Amino acid sequence: MTDKAILWLGSSRSDVQAFPRDARRLAGFQLRLVQQGLEPLDWKPMPTIGPGVREIRIHTAVEHRVCYVAKFAEAIYVLHAFEKRTRKTSQHDVEFARQRYQALVAQR
Repeated sequence: MTDKAILWLGSSRSDVQAFPRDARRLAGFQLRLVQQGLEPLDWKPMPTIGPGVREIRIHTAVEHRVCYVAKFAEAIYVLHAFEKRTRKTSQHDVEFARQRYQALVAQR
């Protein structure tokens, strides 16, 4: 089985690249698992963003999140990546990822 391609929407790639080194490495490791058809080690579904959207949870000194959708056959789409500052994901981050998801679905 070949690995699924990762397609980065909007600024999601540069957002992950801006993570601290340890968080960036963990994000890459988790996304690599997804590419291989496996589950990330720590994730949760994000149905408020869209069907099939998941959030990878990265625990370092500061919390980081990577929202992606892998249900499409051609690729894994990374919708949004951000630093989480509160216990609950901010409505701004949810809405930002939802807009990218809706644009993706409309484009497909």
